[in-house]
Amino acid sequence: MNISTLVRPAKLLDQMSKAAKGMFSTDSGWAKASGLPKETLSRLKRNPSCDLQTLAALAQTAGYTLVAVPATVQDGEHLPNAFGREYEDDLLDLCASGSVDPDVWRAHGPGFFMGGLAVLLASARGFERERYLRLAETLHPGISTPEVFALWLKLSPLRAARFLPMARRRRGLA
Repeated sequence: MNISTLVRPAKLLDQMSKAAKGMFSTDSGWAKASGLPKETLSRLKRNPSCDLQTLAALAQTAGYTLVAVPATVQDGEHLPNAFGREYEDDLLDLCASGSVDPDVWRAHGPGFFMGGLAVLLASARGFERERYLRLAETLHPGISTPEVFALWLKLSPLRAARFLPMARRRRGLA
C-alpha cells in the first residue's frame, strides 16, 4: 500500500472538518484561525497533495496532531510468524490478566500485531479503553488511528469476532 492511498489532503481534511466546524462554524473561520487564506483550504480539498506545514496548521487548529508512523509491511515482520490455537490461548491468558505492561505485551509478539490487539480490547466492553489505547500507542505509534487499525484488521490472523467473546469469557466478563 503506498502513501497516496493512505494520506490524501481531502480525506484528512474531511476527518478534521467536523471538529473545526464545531469550533469555527465555517471553513473561512477555520482557515483564518490557522493563519491561512480561505482560498488555501478550498484549494486543498481539490489537490492530491499539499504542503505539510499547511496541513499541520489546519490540524492543530482543529485539535488534531499529525504523526508519522512506521510503515507496515506484509512480509510478516509486523505479524506473528505462526498463529495457532496454542498462541491464541497465550494471547487470551494475556488479555485475561489485565496487564498493560508494554514489556509483557512485547514478549508475546511484534509491536504492530500486539498494538492492534490492544486497540481491539479498548473497543470491547469490560476492558479499560484509555489504558489499552495508551498501551497500543506505546507498542506501535499510530495503531489506534482508523486507517492503521483497519489495516491491522485486514492483515491480522486473529479474527476479532471470534477472539473478543473468548477474551471476555476468559476475563470473567461474559
